[in-house]
Amino acid sequence: MSDLAIFTGNAHPQLARDICRHVGVPLGEAQVSMFSNENIFVKINENVRGKDVFIIQPFTTPVNTSIMELLIMVDALKRASAKRITAVIPYYAYGRTDKKDQPRVPITARLIADIIMASGTSRVLTMDLHAGQIQGFFNIPVDELTAQNILARYVAAKELPDLTVVATDTGFAKKARNFAERLDAPLAIVEKRRLGNDGRMESLGLIGAVAGRNALVVDDEIDTAGSLTQAVRLVREQGARDIYACAVHGVLSGPAIERLRAADIRELMLSDTVPLPQEKRLPFMTVLSVAELFAGAIIRIHEGRSVSELF
Repeated sequence: MSDLAIFTGNAHPQLARDICRHVGVPLGEAQVSMFSNENIFVKINENVRGKDVFIIQPFTTPVNTSIMELLIMVDALKRASAKRITAVIPYYAYGRTDKKDQPRVPITARLIADIIMASGTSRVLTMDLHAGQIQGFFNIPVDELTAQNILARYVAAKELPDLTVVATDTGFAKKARNFAERLDAPLAIVEKRRLGNDGRMESLGLIGAVAGRNALVVDDEIDTAGSLTQAVRLVREQGARDIYACAVHGVLSGPAIERLRAADIRELMLSDTVPLPQEKRLPFMTVLSVAELFAGAIIRIHEGRSVSELF
């Protein structure tokens, strides 16, 4: 591993340290800071000439700063003669703007992909994109991992009887079906309508039966928690017993914490793709690590092996 180097920006240094521990290499030394005028400064403090470099940087709050840190780090590493630079993006922000669903709106997910490629990034490693077509926005290799196996194993170990998996909307139904198959459980789907562009949702109904059963509400991402808490309320009204919830990315912005605190959820399971500060941790939350999975993917990419071996 002497020609492998792993660096991180300021988005999620704890995840980067955990990944390095599993890979068995030290975290690379770099200075990533911001001047008083909000310009970002990067200096790589070790030799990376001819090395295979990975940058761990989810696009978390402040999102635009996290993106710029990654781009500037790529440029610094490229100018320092790194052999290959892989952007490891556990959480890809702007993933919801993956198509033109209204007149005169951007496709920001594609724009971000273009910028990443223009910076000199050789490869992207990410996890559970909001839309699968985002992979196709890149003209460089993209490996998409999933935390669903980690979440499903944790839920399976609980041996919950009479479990029904509930997708928060029809758009997530396919992934939720795969999740349900892993747990050998039936699937129900919340039918809803989005109101405007401010994240408000109107739940319309439930396709499937949850009466008298335990329910597991699943989604790829919890942002303001509007979709999740409406789904929880709906399955409770439909006669569900205990209600559990899980998601890969716990963004938890705006009113999310207050909504979750008031929701009738027995346990909420999240991965650590996004850092979860203490003030956002609730007693019924369980955070599962994805560090070992990313470490396995990094080793396989470095050694030229198939990442699909992980699944």
